[in-house]
Amino acid sequence: MKDFDLSNRVAVITGASRGIGLAVAQKLSACGAHCILVSRKAESLEVAAADINKAGGKAVAMACHTGHPDQIQAMYEKIEADFGRLDILVNNAATNPHFGEMITADAGIWDKTLDVNVKGPFFMIKYAVPLMKDKGAIVNVSSVNAVRPGMFQGVYSATKAALVNMTQTLARELAPKGIRVNALLPGLTDTQFASAIISSDEICDHAVSQIPLGRYAKPDEMAGAVLYLVSDAASFTTGASLICDGGMLV
Repeated sequence: MKDFDLSNRVAVITGASRGIGLAVAQKLSACGAHCILVSRKAESLEVAAADINKAGGKAVAMACHTGHPDQIQAMYEKIEADFGRLDILVNNAATNPHFGEMITADAGIWDKTLDVNVKGPFFMIKYAVPLMKDKGAIVNVSSVNAVRPGMFQGVYSATKAALVNMTQTLARELAPKGIRVNALLPGLTDTQFASAIISSDEICDHAVSQIPLGRYAKPDEMAGAVLYLVSDAASFTTGASLICDGGMLV
């Protein structure tokens, strides 16, 4: 369908070596986008990019730690040199180094989580905007934890709530430039990031019992939502938080 045709568009996806990020890259490339896969480790990115290219898509790997603004700026300089512009940004990279009562988190935990989950997406957007010359679409992957904090995930949940607030602020500020900014709020999804929950039968059964659809999601089910938000089908959608949680928050 024409509205979902991403031919000739350049897309950056962070946290793209696995899970939701990889599924998003596969989906966008299948719709014609030239995808730039970003993550900390080059080896896994190269494998992901090779698989996309083998399937007929277009992808390149660029290693970058999104918790380091200097690395982000250097990466965008390379993107400008190689592609000349950017059309789509999906901020998917995240971290959750603390599982326990929020009050037990130390300064190091807070710094690491804020650097990756809040400051990282901000600087990814800050340096992307000059490359979005005509219009652009940005998706910040937050979490249902932004609305209902997860048990023993207080620090992570707070950063994801901050990301939703940032999405709303930047949607208003960047609208005059033709840049749309939206958030995706996934529920429990089968990724390595959620392995601590899914790998425990007791914890997973309890989590799934809270989901009306009676199961957790697959990464590709989040990729379809991102495709909508970055496509022309969502041309009048900005500042929104799209919840994909199987009905958990209902």
